[in-house]
Amino acid sequence: MMTGFRLNLSPLKEPLGFVKLVEWLTAIFAFGSCGGFSGRNILSIFCGDGKNETLNADFHYPFRLSQVPLIEGNTTICNQSVTTTHIVGDSTSAAEFFVGIAVVCFLYSMVALLVYLGYMHVYKDSDFGPIFDFVLTAVLVFLWLVCSSAWAKGLQNVKDATNTDGLSATLAQCKGGNVTCEVTEFANMRTLNISVVFGYLNMFVWAGNAWFVYKETRWHSQKFSSPSGPGRQQVPAPI
Repeated sequence: MMTGFRLNLSPLKEPLGFVKLVEWLTAIFAFGSCGGFSGRNILSIFCGDGKNETLNADFHYPFRLSQVPLIEGNTTICNQSVTTTHIVGDSTSAAEFFVGIAVVCFLYSMVALLVYLGYMHVYKDSDFGPIFDFVLTAVLVFLWLVCSSAWAKGLQNVKDATNTDGLSATLAQCKGGNVTCEVTEFANMRTLNISVVFGYLNMFVWAGNAWFVYKETRWHSQKFSSPSGPGRQQVPAPI
């Protein structure tokens, strides 16, 4: 069996190669829209004496909010001394899990495309290649479901921690009767919402690709090449 590299672009015209190319692209959008995020919410504090204060809540990937300072050092807000205060919450594990799966799928799609375009003759002549491809694809479908669900919940926690109620809960001054706290400027989280959409989209794309990969395995070929049942009459071959 010859194992040399043979460039052949025809697999890209077939579902097996084309869907793998789509997976490569959607993985880029998934980790790019999440991993590159940085935003700022502005909390306005309206004191009872007519004096106003503003605080900046800067947060970014991987959203380790408990280490994001809302107030640095000792200061005075509404005539009350305040010490260093951090935002409450931590979505690091969900965000890093989501980006990690996206990067793994990005790399695996590149390797799979290389095999499809240059070593398809080896891929089809062996049982190990298609079976390994199918099993890993099925595992990644499940991981996309898990990481997308975890990140969707983590993103909601980020939104809850940086909105008016979340930031107000971290400051004792905002709980006073004569002080009003409100987030007057929100960070644009559109890209984070898109990352969740791409996460579930990746799950469906990989699930669809699992069928095309399964058709390359011997399990599928054996299913359709099994001998006829006992009740069927064999048609004699023409002489």
